[in-house]
Amino acid sequence: MSTPFDSVVERIASERYHNQRRQIHSDLVSQGIVRDLEEGCETLRADIDSGQIRTWLNSKTPGARGRKIDLLMGEAAADGKPDLRKLRICIENKSVWTAHRNVDARYDDLNDALQVIHSVKSEAILVATVIVGVATRVLNVADQVKKQYREDTEGFTNYVLPRLSSGDSTLWDEFQFAISENDPRDARKTIEKFRSLPTRPIGQTHVMGYDFVLLVPVFVDNVHPPRVERANTLGIDVDAEYARMIDRICRAYSVRFKD
Repeated sequence: MSTPFDSVVERIASERYHNQRRQIHSDLVSQGIVRDLEEGCETLRADIDSGQIRTWLNSKTPGARGRKIDLLMGEAAADGKPDLRKLRICIENKSVWTAHRNVDARYDDLNDALQVIHSVKSEAILVATVIVGVATRVLNVADQVKKQYREDTEGFTNYVLPRLSSGDSTLWDEFQFAISENDPRDARKTIEKFRSLPTRPIGQTHVMGYDFVLLVPVFVDNVHPPRVERANTLGIDVDAEYARMIDRICRAYSVRFKD
Protein backbone atom coordinates (compact mmCIF):
# COMPACT_ATOMS: atom_id res chain seq x y z
CA MET A 1 0.00 0.00 0.00
CA SER A 2 1.02 3.64 -0.32
CA THR A 3 1.55 5.67 2.85
CA PRO A 4 2.31 9.35 3.46
CA PHE A 5 5.89 8.29 4.09
CA ASP A 6 6.11 7.08 0.51
CA SER A 7 5.11 10.62 -0.48
CA VAL A 8 7.99 11.95 1.62
CA VAL A 9 10.42 9.61 -0.13
CA GLU A 10 9.02 10.60 -3.53
CA ARG A 11 9.54 14.25 -2.68
CA ILE A 12 13.14 13.59 -1.64
CA ALA A 13 13.73 11.67 -4.88
CA SER A 14 12.26 14.49 -6.95
CA GLU A 15 14.48 17.05 -5.20
CA ARG A 16 17.47 14.66 -5.44
CA TYR A 17 18.47 14.98 -1.78
CA HIS A 18 17.03 15.34 1.70
CA ASN A 19 17.10 18.82 3.21
CA GLN A 20 16.77 18.27 6.95
CA ARG A 21 16.06 21.97 7.51
CA ARG A 22 12.66 21.96 5.82
CA GLN A 23 9.20 21.44 7.35
CA ILE A 24 7.59 20.17 4.15
CA HIS A 25 8.12 16.48 4.99
CA SER A 26 6.13 16.75 8.22
CA ASP A 27 3.36 18.55 6.34
CA LEU A 28 3.23 15.76 3.74
CA VAL A 29 2.80 13.19 6.50
CA SER A 30 0.05 15.21 8.20
CA GLN A 31 -1.85 15.83 4.98
CA GLY A 32 -1.60 12.18 3.97
CA ILE A 33 -2.92 10.98 7.32
CA VAL A 34 -5.89 13.35 7.06
CA ARG A 35 -6.69 12.04 3.57
CA ASP A 36 -6.56 8.43 4.72
CA LEU A 37 -8.71 9.19 7.76
CA GLU A 38 -11.30 10.91 5.57
CA GLU A 39 -11.34 7.89 3.27
CA GLY A 40 -11.35 5.20 5.94
CA CYS A 41 -13.28 6.66 8.88
CA GLU A 42 -16.93 7.38 8.20
CA THR A 43 -17.60 9.06 11.56
CA LEU A 44 -14.70 11.47 11.14
CA ARG A 45 -15.51 12.16 7.50
CA ALA A 46 -19.09 13.10 8.41
CA ASP A 47 -17.83 15.63 10.97
CA ILE A 48 -15.40 17.13 8.46
CA ASP A 49 -18.03 17.32 5.71
CA SER A 50 -20.48 19.02 8.05
CA GLY A 51 -17.88 21.60 9.04
CA GLN A 52 -18.03 20.54 12.66
CA ILE A 53 -14.28 19.99 12.80
CA ARG A 54 -11.38 21.56 10.94
CA THR A 55 -7.68 20.88 10.39
CA TRP A 56 -4.67 23.04 11.23
CA LEU A 57 -0.99 22.51 10.51
CA ASN A 58 1.79 23.81 12.79
CA SER A 59 -0.38 25.47 15.43
CA LYS A 60 0.99 26.91 18.66
CA THR A 61 0.00 25.38 21.97
CA PRO A 62 -0.23 26.97 25.44
CA GLY A 63 2.91 27.36 27.53
CA ALA A 64 5.96 29.54 27.77
CA ARG A 65 7.83 27.70 25.04
CA GLY A 66 5.10 28.29 22.47
CA ARG A 67 5.58 24.82 21.03
CA LYS A 68 3.92 24.09 17.68
CA ILE A 69 1.97 20.89 17.04
CA ASP A 70 2.21 19.45 13.54
CA LEU A 71 -1.47 18.58 13.09
CA LEU A 72 -4.56 19.51 15.08
CA MET A 73 -8.12 18.49 14.27
CA GLY A 74 -11.12 19.78 16.19
CA GLU A 75 -13.59 22.62 16.55
CA ALA A 76 -12.63 26.19 15.77
CA ALA A 77 -12.78 29.15 18.13
CA ALA A 78 -14.51 32.38 17.13
CA ASP A 79 -11.28 33.68 15.53
CA GLY A 80 -10.94 30.59 13.33
CA LYS A 81 -8.03 29.19 15.31
CA PRO A 82 -8.29 25.78 17.00
CA ASP A 83 -10.23 25.72 20.26
CA LEU A 84 -7.95 23.48 22.31
CA ARG A 85 -10.76 22.79 24.77
CA LYS A 86 -12.56 21.11 21.86
CA LEU A 87 -9.55 19.39 20.36
CA ARG A 88 -10.14 15.90 18.95
CA ILE A 89 -6.97 14.71 17.20
CA CYS A 90 -3.35 15.78 17.66
CA ILE A 91 -0.49 14.32 15.61
CA GLU A 92 3.21 15.01 16.07
CA ASN A 93 5.68 14.00 13.31
CA LYS A 94 9.33 13.63 14.22
CA SER A 95 12.34 12.27 12.37
CA VAL A 96 15.82 11.03 13.21
CA TRP A 97 17.49 10.79 9.83
CA THR A 98 21.22 10.70 10.46
CA ALA A 99 22.12 12.39 13.73
CA HIS A 100 20.96 9.64 16.06
CA ARG A 101 22.54 11.59 18.89
CA ASN A 102 19.47 13.84 18.59
CA VAL A 103 17.12 11.04 19.56
CA ASP A 104 16.87 12.26 23.16
CA ALA A 105 15.83 15.75 22.03
CA ARG A 106 13.13 14.37 19.71
CA TYR A 107 11.94 12.03 22.48
CA ASP A 108 11.70 14.99 24.85
CA ASP A 109 9.73 16.92 22.22
CA LEU A 110 7.15 14.14 22.10
CA ASN A 111 6.99 13.91 25.87
CA ASP A 112 6.44 17.67 26.11
CA ALA A 113 3.67 17.57 23.51
CA LEU A 114 2.00 14.71 25.38
CA GLN A 115 1.94 16.65 28.65
CA VAL A 116 0.67 19.87 27.04
CA ILE A 117 -2.19 18.27 25.12
CA HIS A 118 -3.22 15.94 27.94
CA SER A 119 -3.42 18.86 30.36
CA VAL A 120 -5.69 20.78 27.98
CA LYS A 121 -7.85 17.96 26.59
CA SER A 122 -7.19 14.47 27.93
CA GLU A 123 -9.80 12.94 25.58
CA ALA A 124 -7.98 14.18 22.48
CA ILE A 125 -6.49 11.40 20.37
CA LEU A 126 -2.72 11.83 20.47
CA VAL A 127 -0.49 10.14 17.91
CA ALA A 128 3.25 10.28 17.22
CA THR A 129 4.96 9.27 13.98
CA VAL A 130 8.73 8.93 13.83
CA ILE A 131 10.81 8.48 10.68
CA VAL A 132 13.99 6.60 11.55
CA GLY A 133 16.91 6.70 9.12
CA VAL A 134 18.60 3.34 8.65
CA ALA A 135 21.49 4.32 6.32
CA THR A 136 24.89 3.77 7.96
CA ARG A 137 26.43 6.70 6.10
CA VAL A 138 24.83 9.76 4.60
CA LEU A 139 26.09 12.46 2.27
CA ASN A 140 25.24 15.73 3.99
CA VAL A 141 24.22 17.80 0.99
CA ALA A 142 22.20 20.57 2.64
CA ASP A 143 24.87 21.63 5.15
CA GLN A 144 28.16 20.54 3.59
CA VAL A 145 28.11 19.90 -0.17
CA LYS A 146 26.03 22.98 -0.97
CA LYS A 147 28.31 25.05 1.25
CA GLN A 148 31.23 24.21 -1.01
CA TYR A 149 29.21 25.44 -3.98
CA ARG A 150 27.94 28.57 -2.23
CA GLU A 151 29.63 30.79 -4.86
CA ASP A 152 28.86 28.42 -7.73
CA THR A 153 25.17 27.54 -7.63
CA GLU A 154 25.21 26.77 -11.34
CA GLY A 155 27.96 24.22 -10.78
CA PHE A 156 25.93 22.53 -8.05
CA THR A 157 22.80 22.50 -10.21
CA ASN A 158 24.49 21.17 -13.33
CA TYR A 159 27.28 18.97 -11.96
CA VAL A 160 26.22 17.66 -8.54
CA LEU A 161 22.42 17.69 -8.38
CA PRO A 162 21.74 15.27 -11.29
CA ARG A 163 24.04 12.68 -9.69
CA LEU A 164 22.41 12.71 -6.26
CA SER A 165 20.11 9.79 -5.35
CA SER A 166 21.10 8.16 -8.64
CA GLY A 167 23.43 5.47 -7.31
CA ASP A 168 26.60 7.34 -8.36
CA SER A 169 29.02 5.94 -5.76
CA THR A 170 31.83 8.29 -6.87
CA LEU A 171 30.09 10.94 -4.76
CA TRP A 172 31.43 9.24 -1.62
CA ASP A 173 35.05 9.78 -2.71
CA GLU A 174 34.47 13.24 -4.11
CA PHE A 175 32.79 14.61 -1.00
CA GLN A 176 34.43 12.65 1.82
CA PHE A 177 34.29 15.74 4.06
CA ALA A 178 30.48 15.69 3.88
CA ILE A 179 29.86 12.11 5.05
CA SER A 180 27.96 11.50 8.28
CA GLU A 181 28.54 8.06 9.76
CA ASN A 182 25.97 6.07 11.74
CA ASP A 183 26.66 3.00 13.84
CA PRO A 184 24.72 0.03 12.40
CA ARG A 185 23.07 -0.32 15.84
CA ASP A 186 21.82 3.27 15.93
CA ALA A 187 18.50 2.69 14.19
CA ARG A 188 17.56 -0.15 16.53
CA LYS A 189 18.51 1.87 19.61
CA THR A 190 16.47 4.81 18.34
CA ILE A 191 13.41 2.63 17.78
CA GLU A 192 13.76 1.08 21.24
CA LYS A 193 13.88 4.58 22.72
CA PHE A 194 10.67 5.71 21.04
CA ARG A 195 8.94 2.46 21.90
CA SER A 196 9.34 3.46 25.54
CA LEU A 197 6.98 6.42 25.10
CA PRO A 198 3.89 5.95 27.29
CA THR A 199 0.80 4.66 25.48
CA ARG A 200 -2.77 3.98 26.60
CA PRO A 201 -5.79 1.81 25.69
CA ILE A 202 -8.65 3.43 23.76
CA GLY A 203 -11.01 3.74 26.72
CA GLN A 204 -8.57 5.07 29.32
CA THR A 205 -8.42 8.77 28.51
CA HIS A 206 -7.45 9.60 32.09
CA VAL A 207 -4.09 7.90 31.47
CA MET A 208 -1.44 10.23 30.04
CA GLY A 209 -0.11 8.43 27.03
CA TYR A 210 -0.09 8.29 23.24
CA ASP A 211 -2.91 6.47 21.54
CA PHE A 212 -0.46 5.25 18.91
CA VAL A 213 3.25 5.58 18.18
CA LEU A 214 4.18 4.76 14.57
CA LEU A 215 7.84 4.06 13.75
CA VAL A 216 8.84 4.12 10.07
CA PRO A 217 12.33 3.01 8.92
CA VAL A 218 13.49 4.93 5.85
CA PHE A 219 16.69 4.60 3.82
CA VAL A 220 18.05 7.96 2.66
CA ASP A 221 21.76 8.52 2.02
CA ASN A 222 21.47 11.07 -0.85
CA VAL A 223 23.64 8.85 -3.06
CA HIS A 224 21.29 5.94 -3.73
CA PRO A 225 17.56 6.20 -4.47
CA PRO A 226 15.61 6.76 -1.23
CA ARG A 227 13.02 4.26 -0.06
CA VAL A 228 10.74 3.33 2.78
CA GLU A 229 12.66 0.38 4.25
CA ARG A 230 9.92 -2.23 4.17
CA ALA A 231 12.44 -5.09 4.11
CA ASN A 232 13.98 -4.34 7.49
CA THR A 233 15.40 -6.34 10.40
CA LEU A 234 13.69 -4.13 13.01
CA GLY A 235 10.47 -6.11 13.26
CA ILE A 236 8.37 -3.35 11.65
CA ASP A 237 5.74 -4.09 9.00
CA VAL A 238 5.31 -0.53 7.77
CA ASP A 239 2.08 -1.06 5.83
CA ALA A 240 0.39 -3.13 8.53
CA GLU A 241 1.41 -0.72 11.28
CA TYR A 242 0.19 2.29 9.31
CA ALA A 243 -3.16 0.61 8.64
CA ARG A 244 -3.41 -0.27 12.32
CA MET A 245 -2.76 3.36 13.27
CA ILE A 246 -5.53 4.64 10.98
CA ASP A 247 -7.90 2.03 12.40
CA ARG A 248 -6.94 2.92 15.99
CA ILE A 249 -7.55 6.63 15.39
CA CYS A 250 -10.92 5.90 13.79
CA ARG A 251 -12.07 3.58 16.57
CA ALA A 252 -10.93 5.99 19.27
CA TYR A 253 -12.68 8.86 17.49
CA SER A 254 -15.92 6.90 17.22
CA VAL A 255 -15.79 6.00 20.92
CA ARG A 256 -14.89 9.44 22.26
CA PHE A 257 -16.69 11.78 19.90
CA LYS A 258 -19.61 9.83 18.43
CA ASP A 259 -22.11 12.33 19.85
